[in-house]
Amino acid sequence: MIRLAWHFITTSCHRYLPSSVPLRSRRAYTRELISWSLLPLMLGMLEGGVVGIIAKKSFDGQVPTDLLNIVIAFLTGLPAMANLTSFAWAALAHGRHKIRFINSLQLIAVLAMLSFAFATPSTWGFILFSVAVTLGRVAWAGVVTVRSTVWGLNYPRTIRPRIAGSFATVQAICIAAVTFVAGFILDDNPNAYRWLFPISAMFGGLGVWFYSRIRVRGHAELMHQEAVDTRSRPSINPLGLLKVLRSDRKYAAFMMCLFLIGTGNIMVTAPLVLILDEQFKLDYLGAILILTSIPILMMPLSIPIWSRLLSGMHVVRFRSIHSWIFVISNFILFAAVTWSFLPGIYISAVIRGFGFGGGVLAWNLGHHDFTTPERSTQYMGVHVTLTGIRGLLAPTLGISAYEILIEQGRPTAGGVFLIAGLLSILGAVGFRLLGRQFSGPPEDSSPNPPQAAS
Repeated sequence: MIRLAWHFITTSCHRYLPSSVPLRSRRAYTRELISWSLLPLMLGMLEGGVVGIIAKKSFDGQVPTDLLNIVIAFLTGLPAMANLTSFAWAALAHGRHKIRFINSLQLIAVLAMLSFAFATPSTWGFILFSVAVTLGRVAWAGVVTVRSTVWGLNYPRTIRPRIAGSFATVQAICIAAVTFVAGFILDDNPNAYRWLFPISAMFGGLGVWFYSRIRVRGHAELMHQEAVDTRSRPSINPLGLLKVLRSDRKYAAFMMCLFLIGTGNIMVTAPLVLILDEQFKLDYLGAILILTSIPILMMPLSIPIWSRLLSGMHVVRFRSIHSWIFVISNFILFAAVTWSFLPGIYISAVIRGFGFGGGVLAWNLGHHDFTTPERSTQYMGVHVTLTGIRGLLAPTLGISAYEILIEQGRPTAGGVFLIAGLLSILGAVGFRLLGRQFSGPPEDSSPNPPQAAS
């Protein structure tokens, strides 16, 4: 038994080591892995659940309740909503040095985090708090958009899910750790956010430096292609995404299904922030555990499973299996809130986190199954822009449903999660129907073909 346990531990750890990566990708992987061990210590403080519960507890009474609820909906949806700017980032990055462009955006996020030191628990502090979160998240949307091109060039398709899984696992562990510590500290000192954010920004700054050392394979050729092929330049007009969707109907159908299930997932966070505070009376730590730490901590456990599944099939077929996890999670949450059963909410958080492990892989890599590395930024731009649209609409839908149910005199607002569950079912069924058109994964079009690790 001890030998089996030791073998499992060593095997699991080995998959993250640079020696497990093909030689031509190893240097980039090493530097990026270090960077993604530091940047999440900053990014974790910008998680929707974290900023949502801080806004609720630290600024309650400083602004009108209705306004506070609206801003909480905005802040919790911001990680998705900020992606509305992706079309602009994709256009601005076209023809520019990708690593330097990403570094500039990362530094903007660092500066935004430092400004939290001045966000006192007052009306003006609340405004600064909201603006800083927005600025940090908008900058990070650009990082995610352009990073897709770096991954498409540096890592072959056959190992890309495993590489992305390694980064996501390390990121998840770091975010879970920093949010847990933040919840513990905030329970002891509610004003501690004013120095927690700047400290996390210092770790982020170190991560930016390591990221600046990454070299992109075929980067000069890519920049030349972008310079001479003006037709492939992403439009800074957000309506330009319609051109991609019209030209690729299968990708458009994929985006529609993802919009349905994504709306169901995003709309639950803002009402849950209010329910955990008002119905269950949880403190900072308890709320942050449910909203952020537990779901994210479950991701490293599920990512290896989802990574192997995604490596062997098209992303549409992967989503047709993976989506049902969120259906189950939403219906458990509906029952737990309706009958005020707190353990059920923890169970839902665990299941949701298991689904997040597959979601983070498919979200970052799925568009590659529809296009080439040269056009990946355009496709990713469409993908994250639509994510931003549902990030704008879904939290408002969740808060509106919550307020309507409460105003009707219902003892709980569990019906919000029933709506989310039904939307998840529609998306999952759509993936199932669309998946019939795809068999296996597409051929690898990366300029860096897979090689045996040595």
